[in-house]
Amino acid sequence: MHNIPQISVIIPLYNEEQNLPLLHKELVAVLKDLNKSYEIIFVDDGSRDNSFETIKGLLREDENIVGLSLSRNFGHQVALLAGIEHSSGETVIMMDADFQHPPGIIEDLYNKYSEGYDIVNTRRIDSKKTGFLKRATSKLYYKLINLLSDVKIEPASSDFRLMNRKAVEAFLRFREKNRFTRGLISWMGFRQTIVEYDASERFSGKSKYTVRKMLGFGMDGITSFSSKPLRVTYYIGFVIVILGLFYALYAIVQHFRGATVPGWTSILVSVLIIGGVQLLSLGIIGEYIARIYNEAKGRPVYFIRETATK
Repeated sequence: MHNIPQISVIIPLYNEEQNLPLLHKELVAVLKDLNKSYEIIFVDDGSRDNSFETIKGLLREDENIVGLSLSRNFGHQVALLAGIEHSSGETVIMMDADFQHPPGIIEDLYNKYSEGYDIVNTRRIDSKKTGFLKRATSKLYYKLINLLSDVKIEPASSDFRLMNRKAVEAFLRFREKNRFTRGLISWMGFRQTIVEYDASERFSGKSKYTVRKMLGFGMDGITSFSSKPLRVTYYIGFVIVILGLFYALYAIVQHFRGATVPGWTSILVSVLIIGGVQLLSLGIIGEYIARIYNEAKGRPVYFIRETATK
């Protein structure tokens, strides 16, 4: 029976073969400085490049590496779950492979954990090079999600964190398909703290988060932790019904006064407003129903195509 490592590092990745050798080198240097036993679990989320072959190459140099190759691209949050489920360390650190989660911060995370915290989260400090639009949309997103959500999500938070085994076991009890890890961690409770870090530039490649993926991620965050959008549509509908009744009374009075003028403007405006609200409401309801449908099917969250380990 192999010894349980003190630290498990989980790294989900997609098309990051050029980053992996340097990331591994820096990680090992940090972990050796901490003088802790470790395992590094790389989760290849259906990459189209040679990422998994690179992981196998690193395994020949370092027997503390575990490689998981998922059967297809299931998404970052699911790949993160796969790595956590296969971890065995007393503490688990999750981070990305693109160097925007600096390995050097791991020492700060572990020091905070040593103070008695169950979960040590991180908050990104954007550099001046970060575009205004990205900063503005990120700020708006966290304001919106905290307005609509039933749990507080820290602005500029990330999935770069440390969790002790007790918190990991609690996290693994969640079986949702549409996962929003930051919200789940916040909802769990336990003793948590935050470490701030400066966001680094990508070493190579480009961001895998397209606008479509970011919108989907944001929708997961809102729908997973709040039914407020459904209540908002109810209130909007209620207000429009009341306004509609007043408008109907006004139209009847004007009719008996003989002051009605045939026209299409008021009808057109009324139809557009009411029709737009109805379509918006149906869209929000449909989003929740789709998520209920996905959960009800009970399909496995992911499949592993290949495992690489000593």
